[in-house]
Amino acid sequence: MFWPRLIRILAAASLIGWFGAAPVCAQTPDQVGQWQRTKNPLPFYPIHTHLLPTGKVMIWGLAATDASPSDPRSWDPASENVSSLATPGINQFCAGHTFLADGSLFVAGGHIDSFVGLRRASAYNPFTNTWRSVPNMNAGRWYPTATVLANGDVLVWSGQIDLTVGQNPLPQVYRIATNSWRNLNNARLSVDLYPLMLLAPNGKVFYAGGTDITRYLDTAGSGAWSLVAVRAGGYRVNASAVMYAPGKVLIVGGAGFPSYIPTNIAEVIDLNQPSPSWRGVASMQYAREYLNATLLPDGKVLVTGGTAAPMNDETGAVSVAELWDPTTETWTSLATSAGIPRVYHSAALLLPDGRVLSTGGNNYLDAEIYSPPYLFKGARPTITSAPASVTYGQSFTVQTPDAATITRVTMIRLSSVTHAFNMSQYISELSIVSRPAGGLTVRAPAAAVAVSPPTVAPRGHYLLFVINGNGVPSVAKIVRLG
Repeated sequence: MFWPRLIRILAAASLIGWFGAAPVCAQTPDQVGQWQRTKNPLPFYPIHTHLLPTGKVMIWGLAATDASPSDPRSWDPASENVSSLATPGINQFCAGHTFLADGSLFVAGGHIDSFVGLRRASAYNPFTNTWRSVPNMNAGRWYPTATVLANGDVLVWSGQIDLTVGQNPLPQVYRIATNSWRNLNNARLSVDLYPLMLLAPNGKVFYAGGTDITRYLDTAGSGAWSLVAVRAGGYRVNASAVMYAPGKVLIVGGAGFPSYIPTNIAEVIDLNQPSPSWRGVASMQYAREYLNATLLPDGKVLVTGGTAAPMNDETGAVSVAELWDPTTETWTSLATSAGIPRVYHSAALLLPDGRVLSTGGNNYLDAEIYSPPYLFKGARPTITSAPASVTYGQSFTVQTPDAATITRVTMIRLSSVTHAFNMSQYISELSIVSRPAGGLTVRAPAAAVAVSPPTVAPRGHYLLFVINGNGVPSVAKIVRLG
Protein backbone atom coordinates (compact mmCIF):
# COMPACT_ATOMS: atom_id res chain seq x y z
CA MET A 1 0.00 0.00 0.00
CA PHE A 2 3.04 2.29 0.00
CA TRP A 3 3.03 2.41 -3.81
CA PRO A 4 0.40 5.17 -4.31
CA ARG A 5 2.48 7.75 -2.46
CA LEU A 6 5.70 6.50 -4.01
CA ILE A 7 4.23 6.79 -7.51
CA ARG A 8 3.14 10.34 -6.72
CA ILE A 9 6.61 11.31 -5.50
CA LEU A 10 8.20 10.03 -8.70
CA ALA A 11 5.56 11.75 -10.84
CA ALA A 12 5.83 15.22 -9.31
CA ALA A 13 5.33 17.90 -11.94
CA SER A 14 7.79 20.73 -12.59
CA LEU A 15 5.31 23.33 -13.84
CA ILE A 16 4.60 26.30 -11.58
CA GLY A 17 1.29 28.08 -11.39
CA TRP A 18 -1.40 29.35 -9.13
CA PHE A 19 -5.05 28.49 -8.64
CA GLY A 20 -8.01 29.49 -6.55
CA ALA A 21 -7.95 33.25 -6.19
CA ALA A 22 -11.33 33.77 -4.56
CA PRO A 23 -13.14 37.11 -4.79
CA VAL A 24 -12.36 38.09 -1.21
CA CYS A 25 -10.29 41.21 -1.87
CA ALA A 26 -13.15 43.51 -0.87
CA GLN A 27 -13.44 41.88 2.54
CA THR A 28 -11.63 43.18 5.59
CA PRO A 29 -9.02 41.44 7.78
CA ASP A 30 -11.54 40.94 10.59
CA GLN A 31 -13.49 38.78 8.13
CA VAL A 32 -10.77 36.97 6.18
CA GLY A 33 -7.51 37.57 8.04
CA GLN A 34 -4.28 38.72 6.46
CA TRP A 35 -1.15 37.22 4.88
CA GLN A 36 2.35 38.70 5.08
CA ARG A 37 5.71 37.48 3.85
CA THR A 38 8.53 37.26 6.35
CA LYS A 39 11.25 39.87 5.91
CA ASN A 40 13.90 37.45 4.63
CA PRO A 41 13.88 34.13 2.77
CA LEU A 42 14.81 31.05 4.75
CA PRO A 43 18.16 29.35 4.03
CA PHE A 44 16.33 26.36 2.52
CA TYR A 45 12.76 25.22 2.03
CA PRO A 46 11.69 23.46 5.24
CA ILE A 47 10.35 19.94 4.98
CA HIS A 48 10.09 19.49 8.76
CA THR A 49 8.90 22.26 11.13
CA HIS A 50 8.51 22.17 14.90
CA LEU A 51 7.49 24.72 17.53
CA LEU A 52 10.00 24.22 20.33
CA PRO A 53 9.19 24.82 24.03
CA THR A 54 11.52 27.83 23.80
CA GLY A 55 8.98 29.50 21.49
CA LYS A 56 11.26 29.27 18.46
CA VAL A 57 10.67 27.20 15.35
CA MET A 58 13.06 24.42 14.36
CA ILE A 59 13.32 23.63 10.65
CA TRP A 60 15.30 21.32 8.41
CA GLY A 61 15.14 20.34 4.78
CA LEU A 62 17.02 18.25 2.25
CA ALA A 63 20.58 17.32 3.13
CA ALA A 64 23.32 18.29 0.70
CA THR A 65 23.85 14.65 -0.29
CA ASP A 66 22.39 11.31 0.74
CA ALA A 67 25.35 10.80 3.07
CA SER A 68 25.12 14.28 4.64
CA PRO A 69 23.58 14.95 8.06
CA SER A 70 20.55 17.18 8.37
CA ASP A 71 21.25 20.85 9.06
CA PRO A 72 18.55 22.13 11.44
CA ARG A 73 18.05 25.85 12.03
CA SER A 74 16.10 27.97 14.49
CA TRP A 75 13.68 30.65 13.31
CA ASP A 76 12.66 33.30 15.85
CA PRO A 77 9.03 34.52 15.40
CA ALA A 78 9.83 37.80 17.18
CA SER A 79 12.91 38.88 15.21
CA GLU A 80 12.49 36.55 12.22
CA ASN A 81 16.20 35.79 12.53
CA VAL A 82 17.61 32.38 11.66
CA SER A 83 20.40 30.71 13.62
CA SER A 84 22.19 27.38 13.41
CA LEU A 85 21.48 24.48 15.74
CA ALA A 86 23.40 21.37 16.68
CA THR A 87 23.34 18.75 13.93
CA PRO A 88 22.10 15.18 14.55
CA GLY A 89 24.89 13.51 12.56
CA ILE A 90 22.37 11.63 10.37
CA ASN A 91 20.08 12.47 7.46
CA GLN A 92 16.61 12.98 8.95
CA PHE A 93 14.98 13.86 5.64
CA CYS A 94 11.44 12.42 5.62
CA ALA A 95 11.55 11.14 9.20
CA GLY A 96 8.65 10.95 11.66
CA HIS A 97 8.62 13.06 14.82
CA THR A 98 6.71 14.22 17.87
CA PHE A 99 7.45 15.88 21.21
CA LEU A 100 8.26 13.96 24.37
CA ALA A 101 7.02 14.85 27.84
CA ASP A 102 10.24 16.69 28.73
CA GLY A 103 10.05 18.92 25.66
CA SER A 104 12.56 16.97 23.60
CA LEU A 105 11.78 16.41 19.93
CA PHE A 106 11.79 12.68 19.15
CA VAL A 107 12.79 11.84 15.56
CA ALA A 108 12.47 8.37 14.03
CA GLY A 109 13.93 7.24 10.73
CA GLY A 110 15.08 9.25 7.76
CA HIS A 111 17.07 8.77 4.59
CA ILE A 112 20.07 6.68 3.56
CA ASP A 113 19.71 6.68 -0.21
CA SER A 114 16.93 7.16 -2.73
CA PHE A 115 13.90 5.43 -1.20
CA VAL A 116 16.02 3.67 1.45
CA GLY A 117 14.96 4.20 5.06
CA LEU A 118 17.14 4.84 8.10
CA ARG A 119 16.98 2.68 11.25
CA ARG A 120 18.28 5.43 13.50
CA ALA A 121 16.26 7.44 16.02
CA SER A 122 17.26 10.37 18.20
CA ALA A 123 15.97 13.12 20.47
CA TYR A 124 16.79 16.83 20.45
CA ASN A 125 16.88 18.79 23.72
CA PRO A 126 15.92 22.40 22.89
CA PHE A 127 17.08 23.69 26.26
CA THR A 128 20.67 22.46 25.84
CA ASN A 129 20.81 22.38 22.01
CA THR A 130 22.00 18.77 22.05
CA TRP A 131 21.03 15.52 20.35
CA ARG A 132 21.09 12.09 21.91
CA SER A 133 20.85 8.80 20.07
CA VAL A 134 18.42 6.08 21.05
CA PRO A 135 18.71 2.40 20.09
CA ASN A 136 18.08 1.53 16.46
CA MET A 137 14.59 0.58 15.30
CA ASN A 138 13.71 -2.90 13.99
CA ALA A 139 14.36 -1.82 10.36
CA GLY A 140 14.64 1.27 8.22
CA ARG A 141 11.79 3.78 8.09
CA TRP A 142 11.44 6.51 5.45
CA TYR A 143 8.10 8.38 5.78
CA PRO A 144 7.02 6.88 9.14
CA THR A 145 4.55 8.42 11.59
CA ALA A 146 5.43 8.97 15.26
CA THR A 147 2.59 9.23 17.80
CA VAL A 148 2.95 10.01 21.48
CA LEU A 149 1.01 7.61 23.74
CA ALA A 150 -0.91 8.32 26.94
CA ASN A 151 2.02 7.22 29.13
CA GLY A 152 4.54 9.34 27.20
CA ASP A 153 6.03 6.51 25.13
CA VAL A 154 6.06 6.84 21.33
CA LEU A 155 4.50 4.60 18.70
CA VAL A 156 6.37 4.49 15.37
CA TRP A 157 4.70 2.84 12.39
CA SER A 158 5.07 2.55 8.64
CA GLY A 159 7.93 4.01 6.66
CA GLN A 160 9.70 2.42 3.73
CA ILE A 161 12.64 0.06 4.22
CA ASP A 162 13.78 0.07 0.57
CA LEU A 163 12.43 -0.53 -2.92
CA THR A 164 13.02 -4.28 -2.67
CA VAL A 165 11.41 -4.99 0.71
CA GLY A 166 8.88 -2.18 0.57
CA GLN A 167 7.09 -0.69 3.56
CA ASN A 168 7.87 -1.57 7.18
CA PRO A 169 4.66 -3.22 8.50
CA LEU A 170 5.84 -3.82 12.07
CA PRO A 171 4.78 -1.14 14.59
CA GLN A 172 7.02 -0.58 17.57
CA VAL A 173 6.93 1.47 20.75
CA TYR A 174 9.84 3.47 22.12
CA ARG A 175 9.83 3.10 25.90
CA ILE A 176 11.00 6.23 27.65
CA ALA A 177 11.77 4.64 31.01
CA THR A 178 14.11 1.96 29.66
CA ASN A 179 15.38 3.67 26.47
CA SER A 180 14.36 0.61 24.49
CA TRP A 181 11.99 -0.58 21.76
CA ARG A 182 9.09 -3.00 22.00
CA ASN A 183 7.84 -4.64 18.79
CA LEU A 184 4.10 -5.12 18.33
CA ASN A 185 4.52 -8.48 16.63
CA ASN A 186 0.79 -9.27 16.46
CA ALA A 187 0.00 -5.97 14.75
CA ARG A 188 1.86 -6.18 11.45
CA LEU A 189 -0.02 -4.23 8.80
CA SER A 190 1.07 -2.51 5.58
CA VAL A 191 -0.59 0.77 4.67
CA ASP A 192 0.35 3.96 2.89
CA LEU A 193 3.37 5.98 4.03
CA TYR A 194 2.95 8.68 6.72
CA PRO A 195 -0.34 7.18 7.99
CA LEU A 196 -2.66 9.60 9.82
CA MET A 197 -2.42 8.42 13.44
CA LEU A 198 -4.07 10.09 16.46
CA LEU A 199 -4.21 9.19 20.15
CA ALA A 200 -7.82 8.38 21.12
CA PRO A 201 -9.49 8.96 24.53
CA ASN A 202 -9.50 5.20 25.19
CA GLY A 203 -5.69 5.16 25.06
CA LYS A 204 -5.55 3.35 21.73
CA VAL A 205 -4.17 4.93 18.57
CA PHE A 206 -6.67 5.69 15.83
CA TYR A 207 -5.64 5.19 12.20
CA ALA A 208 -7.71 7.78 10.30
CA GLY A 209 -6.33 7.20 6.79
CA GLY A 210 -5.47 7.40 3.95
CA THR A 211 -7.30 4.08 3.40
CA ASP A 212 -11.06 4.12 3.82
CA ILE A 213 -10.80 1.33 6.43
CA THR A 214 -10.04 2.99 9.77
CA ARG A 215 -8.84 1.11 12.83
CA TYR A 216 -7.68 1.21 16.42
CA LEU A 217 -4.23 -0.03 17.35
CA ASP A 218 -3.99 -1.31 20.91
CA THR A 219 -0.33 -0.90 21.81
CA ALA A 220 -0.50 -3.07 24.94
CA GLY A 221 1.50 -6.30 24.91
CA SER A 222 2.27 -7.49 21.40
CA GLY A 223 -0.34 -5.17 19.86
CA ALA A 224 -3.73 -5.73 18.21
CA TRP A 225 -5.77 -4.03 15.49
CA SER A 226 -9.55 -3.68 15.55
CA LEU A 227 -11.93 -2.23 12.98
CA VAL A 228 -13.58 1.09 13.85
CA ALA A 229 -15.43 2.22 10.72
CA VAL A 230 -15.20 2.59 6.95
CA ARG A 231 -15.18 6.04 5.42
CA ALA A 232 -17.72 6.62 2.65
CA GLY A 233 -15.37 9.20 1.15
CA GLY A 234 -13.06 6.42 0.04
CA TYR A 235 -9.33 5.83 0.02
CA ARG A 236 -7.60 9.22 -0.23
CA VAL A 237 -3.86 9.77 -0.31
CA ASN A 238 -2.20 12.99 0.82
CA ALA A 239 -5.20 14.07 2.91
CA SER A 240 -4.80 15.75 6.29
CA ALA A 241 -6.43 14.85 9.59
CA VAL A 242 -6.79 16.60 12.91
CA MET A 243 -8.42 15.84 16.27
CA TYR A 244 -10.37 19.07 16.66
CA ALA A 245 -11.79 18.13 20.08
CA PRO A 246 -11.10 15.16 22.37
CA GLY A 247 -11.95 12.05 20.35
CA LYS A 248 -13.41 14.02 17.43
CA VAL A 249 -11.52 13.70 14.16
CA LEU A 250 -11.75 15.63 10.90
CA ILE A 251 -10.19 14.25 7.72
CA VAL A 252 -10.14 16.59 4.76
CA GLY A 253 -9.03 16.67 1.15
CA GLY A 254 -6.59 14.24 -0.40
CA ALA A 255 -6.65 12.53 -3.77
CA GLY A 256 -8.66 9.49 -4.73
CA PHE A 257 -6.92 6.24 -5.59
CA PRO A 258 -6.32 5.16 -8.29
CA SER A 259 -7.75 8.31 -9.94
CA TYR A 260 -5.22 10.67 -8.27
CA ILE A 261 -7.83 13.43 -8.56
CA PRO A 262 -7.84 15.76 -5.50
CA THR A 263 -11.10 16.13 -3.59
CA ASN A 264 -12.76 18.73 -1.37
CA ILE A 265 -14.39 16.06 0.81
CA ALA A 266 -14.53 16.50 4.60
CA GLU A 267 -15.61 13.78 7.02
CA VAL A 268 -15.79 13.54 10.80
CA ILE A 269 -15.97 10.75 13.37
CA ASP A 270 -16.68 10.87 17.10
CA LEU A 271 -14.60 8.22 18.85
CA ASN A 272 -16.45 8.87 22.11
CA GLN A 273 -19.54 7.12 20.75
CA PRO A 274 -20.17 3.42 21.54
CA SER A 275 -20.09 2.58 17.81
CA PRO A 276 -18.22 5.38 16.03
CA SER A 277 -19.02 5.99 12.38
CA TRP A 278 -17.84 8.44 9.77
CA ARG A 279 -20.22 11.02 8.33
CA GLY A 280 -19.77 13.65 5.69
CA VAL A 281 -19.87 17.34 6.52
CA ALA A 282 -19.84 20.37 4.23
CA SER A 283 -17.07 20.17 1.64
CA MET A 284 -14.32 22.73 1.24
CA GLN A 285 -14.72 25.27 -1.55
CA TYR A 286 -11.55 23.94 -3.19
CA ALA A 287 -10.31 20.45 -3.83
CA ARG A 288 -6.86 19.99 -2.31
CA GLU A 289 -4.16 17.44 -1.66
CA TYR A 290 -0.95 18.14 0.31
CA LEU A 291 -2.99 20.61 2.38
CA ASN A 292 -2.11 21.53 5.97
CA ALA A 293 -4.72 21.53 8.75
CA THR A 294 -3.83 23.67 11.78
CA LEU A 295 -5.71 23.87 15.09
CA LEU A 296 -6.36 27.47 16.18
CA PRO A 297 -6.78 28.68 19.79
CA ASP A 298 -10.57 28.95 19.40
CA GLY A 299 -10.86 25.32 18.28
CA LYS A 300 -11.45 26.07 14.62
CA VAL A 301 -9.35 24.37 11.94
CA LEU A 302 -7.38 26.38 9.41
CA VAL A 303 -6.67 24.73 6.04
CA THR A 304 -3.91 26.22 3.87
CA GLY A 305 -2.15 25.34 0.65
CA GLY A 306 -2.41 22.18 -1.36
CA THR A 307 -3.20 21.67 -5.02
CA ALA A 308 -6.40 20.94 -6.93
CA ALA A 309 -4.48 19.43 -9.84
CA PRO A 310 -3.51 15.73 -9.93
CA MET A 311 -0.04 14.32 -9.40
CA ASN A 312 1.36 17.19 -7.31
CA ASP A 313 0.93 19.63 -10.19
CA GLU A 314 1.68 23.13 -8.89
CA THR A 315 -0.41 24.72 -11.65
CA GLY A 316 -3.40 23.85 -9.47
CA ALA A 317 -1.96 25.28 -6.25
CA VAL A 318 -4.68 26.77 -4.02
CA SER A 319 -3.97 30.21 -2.59
CA VAL A 320 -7.15 30.71 -0.56
CA ALA A 321 -7.18 29.63 3.07
CA GLU A 322 -10.34 28.06 4.47
CA LEU A 323 -11.64 27.85 8.03
CA TRP A 324 -13.71 25.00 9.44
CA ASP A 325 -16.02 25.74 12.36
CA PRO A 326 -16.70 22.60 14.43
CA THR A 327 -19.87 24.13 15.87
CA THR A 328 -21.59 24.69 12.52
CA GLU A 329 -19.47 22.15 10.58
CA THR A 330 -19.16 24.65 7.75
CA TRP A 331 -16.30 26.29 5.85
CA THR A 332 -15.45 29.95 5.34
CA SER A 333 -13.11 31.17 2.61
CA LEU A 334 -10.40 33.47 3.92
CA ALA A 335 -7.63 35.68 2.55
CA THR A 336 -5.52 34.79 -0.47
CA SER A 337 -1.84 34.25 0.20
CA ALA A 338 1.02 35.85 -1.70
CA GLY A 339 1.27 33.35 -4.54
CA ILE A 340 3.79 30.74 -3.38
CA PRO A 341 2.64 27.19 -4.19
CA ARG A 342 2.45 25.40 -0.84
CA VAL A 343 2.16 21.90 -2.21
CA TYR A 344 4.57 19.02 -1.73
CA HIS A 345 7.00 19.50 1.19
CA SER A 346 5.04 22.42 2.66
CA ALA A 347 4.13 22.87 6.33
CA ALA A 348 2.08 25.15 8.57
CA LEU A 349 2.09 25.53 12.34
CA LEU A 350 0.53 27.67 15.07
CA LEU A 351 2.80 30.24 16.70
CA PRO A 352 2.48 31.37 20.35
CA ASP A 353 1.04 34.72 19.27
CA GLY A 354 -1.88 33.04 17.47
CA ARG A 355 -0.53 33.54 13.96
CA VAL A 356 0.25 30.65 11.61
CA LEU A 357 3.61 30.15 9.92
CA SER A 358 3.42 28.71 6.38
CA THR A 359 6.61 27.42 4.77
CA GLY A 360 8.06 25.20 2.09
CA GLY A 361 6.82 23.73 -1.09
CA ASN A 362 9.62 22.40 -3.26
CA ASN A 363 12.27 25.08 -3.90
CA TYR A 364 10.36 27.95 -2.26
CA LEU A 365 12.47 29.73 0.37
CA ASP A 366 10.03 32.53 1.27
CA ALA A 367 7.89 31.98 4.35
CA GLU A 368 4.52 33.59 4.99
CA ILE A 369 2.60 34.34 8.17
CA TYR A 370 -1.17 34.26 8.33
CA SER A 371 -3.00 36.36 10.90
CA PRO A 372 -6.51 34.89 11.43
CA PRO A 373 -9.56 37.16 11.65
CA TYR A 374 -9.60 36.99 15.46
CA LEU A 375 -6.49 39.20 15.54
CA PHE A 376 -8.49 42.08 14.01
CA LYS A 377 -11.50 42.00 16.34
CA GLY A 378 -10.29 44.33 19.07
CA ALA A 379 -7.77 44.50 21.89
CA ARG A 380 -6.12 41.26 22.91
CA PRO A 381 -6.36 39.92 26.45
CA THR A 382 -3.06 39.31 28.18
CA ILE A 383 -1.61 36.68 30.48
CA THR A 384 0.74 38.21 33.02
CA SER A 385 1.74 34.89 34.55
CA ALA A 386 0.97 31.18 34.50
CA PRO A 387 2.67 28.14 36.03
CA ALA A 388 5.55 26.65 34.07
CA SER A 389 4.09 23.19 34.66
CA VAL A 390 0.85 21.66 35.90
CA THR A 391 -0.32 18.15 36.69
CA TYR A 392 -3.38 16.33 35.36
CA GLY A 393 -6.61 17.56 36.91
CA GLN A 394 -4.84 20.32 38.86
CA SER A 395 -6.59 23.61 39.52
CA PHE A 396 -4.19 26.47 38.86
CA THR A 397 -4.25 30.24 38.53
CA VAL A 398 -3.71 32.22 35.37
CA GLN A 399 -3.03 35.87 36.14
CA THR A 400 -4.71 38.25 33.71
CA PRO A 401 -6.03 41.79 34.06
CA ASP A 402 -8.78 40.81 31.64
CA ALA A 403 -10.29 38.04 33.74
CA ALA A 404 -13.79 39.49 33.66
CA THR A 405 -13.92 39.33 29.84
CA ILE A 406 -12.45 35.84 29.42
CA THR A 407 -14.93 33.21 28.24
CA ARG A 408 -12.63 30.35 27.21
CA VAL A 409 -9.23 28.90 28.09
CA THR A 410 -7.57 26.41 25.73
CA MET A 411 -4.32 24.47 25.52
CA ILE A 412 -2.81 23.26 22.23
CA ARG A 413 0.12 20.87 22.20
CA LEU A 414 3.22 22.09 20.34
CA SER A 415 3.29 21.32 16.62
CA SER A 416 5.58 18.93 14.75
CA VAL A 417 4.72 18.94 11.05
CA THR A 418 5.81 17.28 7.83
CA HIS A 419 4.13 16.20 4.60
CA ALA A 420 0.76 17.80 5.37
CA PHE A 421 0.36 16.13 8.78
CA ASN A 422 0.92 17.55 12.25
CA MET A 423 1.94 14.56 14.39
CA SER A 424 1.85 16.40 17.72
CA GLN A 425 -1.03 18.91 17.96
CA TYR A 426 -3.91 18.24 20.38
CA ILE A 427 -6.38 20.69 21.91
CA SER A 428 -8.01 20.76 25.33
CA GLU A 429 -10.53 23.28 26.62
CA LEU A 430 -10.08 24.02 30.33
CA SER A 431 -12.96 24.63 32.70
CA ILE A 432 -12.97 27.97 34.51
CA VAL A 433 -13.38 27.16 38.19
CA SER A 434 -13.43 30.68 39.65
CA ARG A 435 -12.39 34.27 39.03
CA PRO A 436 -10.20 35.49 41.89
CA ALA A 437 -9.00 39.09 41.80
CA GLY A 438 -6.66 39.63 38.88
CA GLY A 439 -6.94 36.17 37.41
CA LEU A 440 -8.69 32.91 36.67
CA THR A 441 -8.63 29.57 38.39
CA VAL A 442 -8.81 26.87 35.73
CA ARG A 443 -8.57 23.08 35.82
CA ALA A 444 -5.99 21.18 33.79
CA PRO A 445 -7.16 18.25 31.66
CA ALA A 446 -7.48 14.82 33.19
CA ALA A 447 -4.99 12.16 32.17
CA ALA A 448 -5.10 10.99 28.57
CA VAL A 449 -7.19 7.89 29.17
CA ALA A 450 -10.88 7.08 28.99
CA VAL A 451 -12.57 9.41 31.50
CA SER A 452 -15.84 11.27 31.60
CA PRO A 453 -15.88 13.77 30.01
CA PRO A 454 -13.35 12.30 27.57
CA THR A 455 -9.98 13.95 27.17
CA VAL A 456 -6.88 13.62 25.06
CA ALA A 457 -3.98 15.47 26.59
CA PRO A 458 -0.65 13.70 26.16
CA ARG A 459 2.17 14.78 28.42
CA GLY A 460 4.31 17.59 27.11
CA HIS A 461 4.36 21.32 26.44
CA TYR A 462 1.27 23.26 25.39
CA LEU A 463 0.32 26.76 24.29
CA LEU A 464 -2.05 28.15 26.93
CA PHE A 465 -4.47 30.78 25.59
CA VAL A 466 -7.16 32.86 27.24
CA ILE A 467 -9.91 34.02 24.86
CA ASN A 468 -12.31 36.91 25.42
CA GLY A 469 -15.96 37.27 24.49
CA ASN A 470 -15.06 38.70 21.08
CA GLY A 471 -13.14 35.52 20.28
CA VAL A 472 -9.75 37.24 20.54
CA PRO A 473 -6.96 35.08 22.02
CA SER A 474 -4.06 36.21 24.13
CA VAL A 475 -0.44 35.56 23.29
CA ALA A 476 0.11 32.09 24.74
CA LYS A 477 2.17 31.02 27.70
CA ILE A 478 4.01 27.74 27.21
CA VAL A 479 3.02 25.31 29.97
CA ARG A 480 4.20 21.78 30.56
CA LEU A 481 1.42 19.27 31.35
CA GLY A 482 1.99 16.09 33.30
